[in-house]
Amino acid sequence: MALLSDLLIVVGRIITILPLLLFITLFMGKRAIGELPVFDFLVIITLASVVGADIADPDIQHFPTIVAIIMIGLLQKVVSHLKIANRKIGKLLTFEPTVVVYDGTFLNQNLKKIGFSIDNILQMLRDKDVFEISEVDIAIIEANGSLSVLKKSEKKPVTREDLKITDSPSSIAYPVIIEGEVDHSVLHALNLDEDWLHKQLHQKQITSVNDIFFASINYKNELQISLYDELVINIPSIKH
Repeated sequence: MALLSDLLIVVGRIITILPLLLFITLFMGKRAIGELPVFDFLVIITLASVVGADIADPDIQHFPTIVAIIMIGLLQKVVSHLKIANRKIGKLLTFEPTVVVYDGTFLNQNLKKIGFSIDNILQMLRDKDVFEISEVDIAIIEANGSLSVLKKSEKKPVTREDLKITDSPSSIAYPVIIEGEVDHSVLHALNLDEDWLHKQLHQKQITSVNDIFFASINYKNELQISLYDELVINIPSIKH
């Protein structure tokens, strides 16, 4: 009877702890799970906890641990089947993809919703060999926290042999304004000054740097600007 009671306690713990972990992970956001689907992430950390406790504490009965591992594995299979069989269930157990860059412009409100900073996205873009935001047609943070990028058609890579041209300056843009703060070191390095910057902003009918969420300068001294209140319409619906 004691063993049966222990088994029931283990099953009860699994049934109660996984929904709680699911809620907390969804609350924490995409950044918490790395490259794994949400439920698989929970299964892994739960298995790690169960096995770790069994190894570290000799007083824990080993057989209930085996049952717990089997139960977790079976639950993962059931949930995976339900996600495939019913899309609504699948949507409840994961995140929706989020558009963070559209037509070369950061979408500030979407970044806030998922808890990503400009620096996070810039790093992820560099991992995709994108060093200038204006090259991006659309960039999407996927359900597993990874970044998918579609470059504008004219920016898709071709070889110098294809075009029969010699070396040209690299396509890289340097962040000069981030969340309303001007990086004067970038201006200085490019032999520019704040007067030049304000003239450029005036030409774009921007009266204050505080209105700017992000701005960068490329090797042609061209400014690419994303405003805090950027309104982007007709963004296609992206589903997982």
